[in-house]
Amino acid sequence: MSKRKLLVPESRAAMDELKARVSGTLDPKEAKYEVAKEQGIPLQRGYNGKLTSEQAGKVGGSIGGNMVKELVRMAQENMSKK
Repeated sequence: MSKRKLLVPESRAAMDELKARVSGTLDPKEAKYEVAKEQGIPLQRGYNGKLTSEQAGKVGGSIGGNMVKELVRMAQENMSKK
């Protein structure tokens, strides 16, 4: 679970669901491991001090970028219905 605070704390469950959906997992806690595995990055549970900043950024950036793309797609779909 993220340590970052959401503007609307009640949205945590929906954001976790979105994270899981865009990463292709059922559990949002597994999303970063799935993305790292797909990109060949040796992310493990626990200490990952040997990862480069570039590797860590690829994992987080990929997840966040895909979440933003999906939110934009959902908003466009919602606007076209009105």
